[in-house]
Amino acid sequence: MHVKGTAVKSIQEFVQTRHGDKYAEWLKAMPETSRIIMSKPVYVSDWYSANDAAIEPTIAIGKVIFNGDAVKAGWETGRYSSEIALNGVYKVFVKMATPQFIIGRSGKILPSYYDPSNLSVKETGAKHVVLSISQLPINHEVLEARIFGWIQKALEVCGCKNVQIKPTTTMTKGDATTDLMITWN
Repeated sequence: MHVKGTAVKSIQEFVQTRHGDKYAEWLKAMPETSRIIMSKPVYVSDWYSANDAAIEPTIAIGKVIFNGDAVKAGWETGRYSSEIALNGVYKVFVKMATPQFIIGRSGKILPSYYDPSNLSVKETGAKHVVLSISQLPINHEVLEARIFGWIQKALEVCGCKNVQIKPTTTMTKGDATTDLMITWN
């Protein structure tokens, strides 16, 4: 039930760099255990509680920045995390890769951020892919939205336009898996 410090740090940096004027308010909006984590330096190689270091801080972002919309906060922090992760040398690599290759790697990338987690490709086509997430540290809409946002931004960095991600099933609503239909131009 853990999240890698890399993901936690991206949440902290999202608020610091994009909404710095709301940083103190954001810290006050979360439970004390989360506030303690986010008030200190986050170490990218450490593992943190998924609830205390990712879910609660993202819910607080929703309260303070997105008018109470925690799912939007998850999506936007996921996009930010992807943008940061795929910058620099990786950006050149991603721009040269096909969308199918990037999506195919996501099953190996997800466990480096979330423990436990499992993601697989169910179907792939020229302009679409179907992914299936069968395990996350906690079944929570904020974590799902973070993953959706991360994938969307990664495909945009790869050169895809009009990336659409539509969940067809979700574990947060009681389904056995979270399946995503992802399309692009």
